[in-house]
Amino acid sequence: MNTDTTIAKNIRVADQKASYDAACKRLLSEKIILAWIMKNCLEEYRDCDVEEIAEKYIEGTPQVGEVAVAPDESNRVSMIQGAGNEDTSLTEGTVTYDIRFLATAPVSGELIRLIINIEAQNDFYPGYPLIKRGIYYCSRMISAQYGTEFTNSHYENIKKVYSIWICMNPPKSRENSITRYYIAEENLVGSVKEQKADYDLMAAVMICLGKEGDSGTDLLKLLNVLLSTETGSQDKCQILEEDFHIRMTQTLESEVSLMCNLSKGVEEKGIQKGRQEGRQEGIIAMVSALKDLQIADSIILNKIQEKFHLAEETAKMYL
Repeated sequence: MNTDTTIAKNIRVADQKASYDAACKRLLSEKIILAWIMKNCLEEYRDCDVEEIAEKYIEGTPQVGEVAVAPDESNRVSMIQGAGNEDTSLTEGTVTYDIRFLATAPVSGELIRLIINIEAQNDFYPGYPLIKRGIYYCSRMISAQYGTEFTNSHYENIKKVYSIWICMNPPKSRENSITRYYIAEENLVGSVKEQKADYDLMAAVMICLGKEGDSGTDLLKLLNVLLSTETGSQDKCQILEEDFHIRMTQTLESEVSLMCNLSKGVEEKGIQKGRQEGRQEGIIAMVSALKDLQIADSIILNKIQEKFHLAEETAKMYL
C-alpha cells in the first residue's frame, strides 16, 4: 500500500468534526476492512477468505465522497472503473456516497459484478427512516447504470447493488445487530420459479454497533473497536493485528492514529459546548424566573451580570 495516499493528505479543511468524519470514511475504505464487511454481510462472499476478497475481488481504489447521489449530478460522473484517486472533498454542497466501489464475486464458477456503497451514519433517526434512504441509494445506483452498464432495452446487463449502512449510535433495541433488506420471490397464486439473478438486484444492510463487550460477531467487534472513541490508537492496532490478523501497514496505522486524535478533539469540543450550553440555559432560566416575579429589567441585568460575570451588552441580549 502506498504511504503517499495517507489520510493526512486527503483532509483539506480545519473543522475537527468534518475531519473526523473524513477519517472514519477513509479508514472504512481500506480494502481489508471492506473485505470483513463483505464477508459477513453479502451472501456472495460468505465462503471466501477475507484476504482473498481484499486482494482478488475488490476492483481498483474505492471512491470516498466523490460520486453524487442526485440524478442530475451523478449522471455527469462517469461510472466507477476502480481508478478514482482524487482527494475527498469536504466542502462541496453536493450529497455524495460515502464510499463506493466495484467488486466481482464468484458465482457458479463465473464472475459477476457488484456495485457496493458503504455509508457511515452517526444518527439512526435523522428525521426520516434510514432504511428508506438506503433503498433510495440502491435505486439510484441501479438507474445510474443506464448508459454505462446497459443501454436501450438491455436490462439483462444491470448489475446488482448493495447499500451498507454502519450506524454508530443506534437506539438500544438495535445495538449490535446486522439486518438485510432485499427483493424476494413470493408466489401468490401458482408455483413458479424465476432465476434469482433476474430479480435479486438490490439489498440494503444495516449494521448497528453497540458496546464492544456485547458484540455478537467478529464483524461487530471489529467495527466497534475500529470506530470507538474510547480505545486508544495503540490498543486498536494491537487488537486489529492479534484478533483479526490485519497487518498494520504504515498507511493503516497512521489512519487509525489520526482518527483517534481527531475523536479526542471532537469529544473535548463537545464537552466544552455542553458546558457552554448548560451555562446559557442557566442564565435564561434565571431571567425567566425573575421576569415572572415582575422584577425590573435593570435589577435583572445587574443580577445576571454579577452571577454569571457577563458584560452589559451580553446581559442585555439575554434579557
